[in-house]
Parts: sequence; structure tokens; C-alpha cells
Amino acid sequence: MNSAQNYFLLVVKKVDFLKNLQRMTAIMLKIWYNETEEKRQKEAMNMSNRIITIEREYASGGREVGELVAKQLGIPFYNREILEMASERCGVSVDYLASAEEAAPKSFLYTLMLSSNPTRSIQENLPLSDKVYIIETNIIKELAEKSDCVIVGRCASYILRDMEHMLSAFIYADSESRVNRAVSEYSVDPRRAEATLRKSDRRRETFYSINTGGNWYDKENYTLCLNSGALGIPLCADIIVSAAQKTIYG
Repeated sequence: MNSAQNYFLLVVKKVDFLKNLQRMTAIMLKIWYNETEEKRQKEAMNMSNRIITIEREYASGGREVGELVAKQLGIPFYNREILEMASERCGVSVDYLASAEEAAPKSFLYTLMLSSNPTRSIQENLPLSDKVYIIETNIIKELAEKSDCVIVGRCASYILRDMEHMLSAFIYADSESRVNRAVSEYSVDPRRAEATLRKSDRRRETFYSINTGGNWYDKENYTLCLNSGALGIPLCADIIVSAAQKTIYG
């Protein structure tokens, strides 16, 4: 191996190191911010409301499950509505925010700047993806304080984990069921369906990991984990409603 090849391998190793360091720095800063905000807001929150949160694999029918649960319980349902509220507060389009919503921080130097620039606030220094998360976090807490509700996605199960009456569910399904749903209901090209599943799940997993420091797939993060491919969407909703009535509404 010549010197040029050695130099190239050294550069690759340094880039990998910087990427890993960037990810860890972003996670540590996000956790610090979350803990600081929680201490400030925890006592002010109305802990008596009943909240149901749903995380879901792409094309598993999690949104539909949440809608049915909200309808059966007669409580508000929030999914894309949270993004629309964030759009109003940011003054930018929903589509623009959607593109940033699940994007991980990209600049290592920019991430380091968060802790090195005392003249600006944490929120001012954060990249857009992190600002969106913080705004959505505040919206989710406001909605939970306002009334009973069902919230889909956006790390709500983590954000509201200290709520006294909160039930969280993770909806998943086998690949075949999800591919069929993606093609028939989301108009995904059949030739790209499996790749779309993997890409979408990876984005959601990364979004959760970056913003919470946790594992999106860890069953210990949820009250219930339900296979919509085996159970069907209506039964998943019925199980969640029954569990809620016996626990947080009991």
C-alpha cells in the first residue's frame, strides 16, 4: 500500500470519527435541553389529562389506528396538525418544515458552536431540524396540557413520559402488509416500495434517536406494541381503547 492510499484511509477514519462525534454531541445537547425544559415546565403542566401516543412504522396503519382511537374515546387527534402549528409559529411553509422535521444535524462544527457562542441562545444556534423539534415539543406539551388527546409520532411518548395518565403504543407490521398498504393507499411505486419502507423507517428511527438518545424500536419505551398486519387496524384500535379505559381512564 503506497503513501497516497495510507493518507486516504487516514482521512476516511477521521471523517468517520467526526461523524460519530457529531452524533454524540447532538444527542448530548438535545438531552441537556430536554432536561432543562422539563424541569421548567413539569410543575406547570396539567398532569391530570389522559394522553395516548402512537409511534409507528411506515405504512403500518398507525395514523389510522390513532384516528379510530380518538373517535372511539371522543377526544382530539393530532398528527400533521402539529406540523401545521409549527409552520405558523416559524412563518415558513409546511412542506419546508416537513423536509427538515426528520433531518439529523449535518454540520459538526455548527453543532459544536452551540456550546461555544455565549452571545446567542441555544435555540438561535440550533440548525432548523432541531428548532423544529423544540417547537413541536412545546406544541405537544401545550396540547397535552389543554385536554385529553391522541398524538401520533414526533417523539410524543418520550416528551410526555412524565405525564401521570399516559399510554403509549408502537404499531408495526410485516413487510408484505406494509408494502401492500404503501402501494394501494400511498400510491408508492411497487418497484420501490420495499426501499421506501426502509428509508422511511430509518428516518423515523434516526429522528427519535437524535432527539431523545433512545432506541425507537425498544419495546420498553411503550405500554403496548401491536402488530397491525396480524391483528388488523380496527382490533389494534380496540385494544388500545380497552387498555386506556382500564388504566389511564380507570
